Amino acid sequence: MTARPIAVVGASAAGLAAAEALRRFGWRGPLTLIGDEPHLPYDRPPLSKQLLHGAWEPEKLLLRTADQLAPLDLDLRLGTRATGLDVATRTLTLDGGVGVPPHERDREGETLGCAGVIIATGVAARSLPGAEGIAGVHTLRTLDDALTLRGLLANGGAPGSGGVAAGGGGRRVVIVGNGVLGCEAAAVTRELGHEVTLVGIAETPMAEAVGAEVGALLAEEHRARGVQLRTGEVDGFETAPAGPAGTGRGQVTAVRLANGSTPASEGVASGGPPGSEGVAAGGGGGTLLPADLVLLAIGSRPAVEWLADPALDTTDGLRCDAYCAAAPGIYAAGDVARWDHPQHGRPLRFEHRMNATEQGMAAARNLLAELAAEAPAAAAGDATPAQERRPFAPVPYFWSDQYDLKIQAYGLTAGADRVETTVLDRARRRAVALYGRDGSAVGVLAVGLPPRLLRALRAVVATPLAWDEARERVRAALASGRDTP
Repeated sequence: MTARPIAVVGASAAGLAAAEALRRFGWRGPLTLIGDEPHLPYDRPPLSKQLLHGAWEPEKLLLRTADQLAPLDLDLRLGTRATGLDVATRTLTLDGGVGVPPHERDREGETLGCAGVIIATGVAARSLPGAEGIAGVHTLRTLDDALTLRGLLANGGAPGSGGVAAGGGGRRVVIVGNGVLGCEAAAVTRELGHEVTLVGIAETPMAEAVGAEVGALLAEEHRARGVQLRTGEVDGFETAPAGPAGTGRGQVTAVRLANGSTPASEGVASGGPPGSEGVAAGGGGGTLLPADLVLLAIGSRPAVEWLADPALDTTDGLRCDAYCAAAPGIYAAGDVARWDHPQHGRPLRFEHRMNATEQGMAAARNLLAELAAEAPAAAAGDATPAQERRPFAPVPYFWSDQYDLKIQAYGLTAGADRVETTVLDRARRRAVALYGRDGSAVGVLAVGLPPRLLRALRAVVATPLAWDEARERVRAALASGRDTP
């Protein structure tokens, strides 16, 4: 009888890490890696930075080449969507009709019974009502998204302008959403020589992730680089008439902001020339921001719509226990997983690159331990017995590169009820912020600091620490690094 495979659903960083860890920890049975894109596993953070800028080509984003994947002996199902999971029988339903070569299309509608399943489907980009079908309105989540945007932005600025549009040579780009993705895309787009307007609900960029004071520093940097900042909600889009064939909804010409939207800077008030702060819409219906290109960077939603089994909780991701298990034999990793963090005492979900890799490995280890305990005799032929299951308790880490700024954070920064920011050098945008919740320090962020100081700051929030003690340790770390360039 052929052994049932372990299936990993999601062929990005978390899924690949899980597949590699399964082999490394001793799984010798069939191993299936399923990805809905036709591409080999690739790294996503460079999509909004090096790839969009044109500094990197797609091949540089590959996490592994085909030759490097070969030793894993994978049943690699690219261009294949998982459309269902029966938890009790650990059976997946697959749709192989998307991006699959013709000779493989008989896999469409296939069911796959599994020994275990690791779900690493990540997230999907959110859109706005009314955006569908409008030419020039884009999201940025996949390699294909990034390549499309890169093509539209290429050669749009004046050569040698150093990122400043000259003589109207650049496109008018409106980026909706001033979180991490929106800010990174704004920086790249501006460096490419385009006129950029960054629109957000929050008054300052990345406010939810970094707090108001660090957000204000980032706002200063974007303004200094020529980005126009706006605060408000998008109320719709203006378009040019559709082509003669009547297909589509036409090309975007402007983003319409709701009444009450305001400049998020102290610069020109609305009513300026196209590409600056916008013009009043006819009849007082808000403000129009002229646009040749619009990027919607308004967040994401966990890719769980295919998980309809009532045994699973898919509220804000796939709910898991401290071991990353959503049900017996069913685990999750990466952006899609919402699990009980042992040290923070509540379910958390991180859309962070480092977490994807670490959680993929943890889910693999714990799944093998469960399978070995579940049926030791049956598992012996396919796997070396794994160690016992371990709770997954990482120190969260994220980074963002914008212009020549590097922002790095450890622990939890979002949702803090207390933030203390120390601006070390405003001109150089160097700062440290400490984040607290319920009397404990739970996160720390640094802008423009060297690696030695970052390691010291990480130690402060490796486990939740009393606020006053953590603050003193941050001060001591900064004092010891005062002479560090």
